[in-house]
Amino acid sequence: MHKSLKSIALIALILVLITVFSADLDAQCPMCRMAAESNLKNGGTMGQGLNNGILYLLATPYLLIGGLAYFWWRNRRKNVDAEKQEAVSA
Repeated sequence: MHKSLKSIALIALILVLITVFSADLDAQCPMCRMAAESNLKNGGTMGQGLNNGILYLLATPYLLIGGLAYFWWRNRRKNVDAEKQEAVSA
């Protein structure tokens, strides 16, 4: 169990480092990019709004999975603590 915990921690560390040190990317389809660039040339801020929307859509699944993982972990920890209490009282 200790070895698997180290592996999970190493993978999590690598993912965090990749996220922290990754380059800023602007992911837009060609049509959206053209519209955003022409809007920026005319003094608008539509491009920034498109980028924020894309990042929001990208983050949502990770937040959902993270929330589910947290609730699973919390309930699992409660079960383990309850089993320990039963073993001590028995």
